[in-house]
Amino acid sequence: MLTLSCPDTLGIVHAVSGFLVEHGCTIRESQQFEDPDSGTFFMRVQFARADGGSLDVDRLRADFTDVSGRFAMTWRMVDASERQRVLIMVSKFAHCLNDLLFRTSIGELNLDVVAVVSNHPDLGRLADNYDVPFRHIPVTAETKSEAEAALLDIVRDERVDLVVLARYMQILSDETCKQLEGRAINIHHSMLPSFKGARPYHQAHARGVKVIGATAHYVTPDLDEGPIIEQELMRVDHTMSAEEFAAHGREVECRALARAVRWHTENRVALNGTKTVVLQ
Repeated sequence: MLTLSCPDTLGIVHAVSGFLVEHGCTIRESQQFEDPDSGTFFMRVQFARADGGSLDVDRLRADFTDVSGRFAMTWRMVDASERQRVLIMVSKFAHCLNDLLFRTSIGELNLDVVAVVSNHPDLGRLADNYDVPFRHIPVTAETKSEAEAALLDIVRDERVDLVVLARYMQILSDETCKQLEGRAINIHHSMLPSFKGARPYHQAHARGVKVIGATAHYVTPDLDEGPIIEQELMRVDHTMSAEEFAAHGREVECRALARAVRWHTENRVALNGTKTVVLQ
């Protein structure tokens, strides 16, 4: 699977398809998009050997540098059959963690969840139910730097490809955000900057909100302002209780996060400045 972006010009598709033909490959799926505002071209190509044989991905990467250099491409080529190694971070809310672990267990997400990390011990039994290692790393104002160092040690030792903050209720330091740049996804309700803090859905209910939602985005040092990958909305009304608002909120958070993780791990997300292009 090849994902690329570059300044838009003539001959990009021809060059990519010609490269694949020269290497005995056939295109299985292809999507492309030109952003007229930035003059950037985006493309995602899924391909295989025409004779059904195995691909030498390392050789393909090395050979593709000639094409990428000609067009000043930012690109990534991966073996689509390889499961990405994922670490999930949680606090006390279980819904997003349970949803991701269940979708992974039935093969809906092509992940290898190598660990669940939490600042509370509460969800250890849930991780055990899916045979996923659980690490309790408490966080206080005095131990925050040590806790984040322990987290990054796990990321390094387990060769983690993606970190998912599945309702992890601690703010990561700027340095940790930078170290995880482009490979950490967060989920939160979509009503920010309104209804900050505790019980946001109860606050929304008190104000008579008619639409609630969730946003999944990449983690950056700018709190809750990273490039958005996926959003989900649901209509609500005055007949619902605050608890029903919160239940619907949990539902949309699960859906938005699962799709964001899927788009990222399927190599469908490309950055375009401060926003994303999702090639579906």
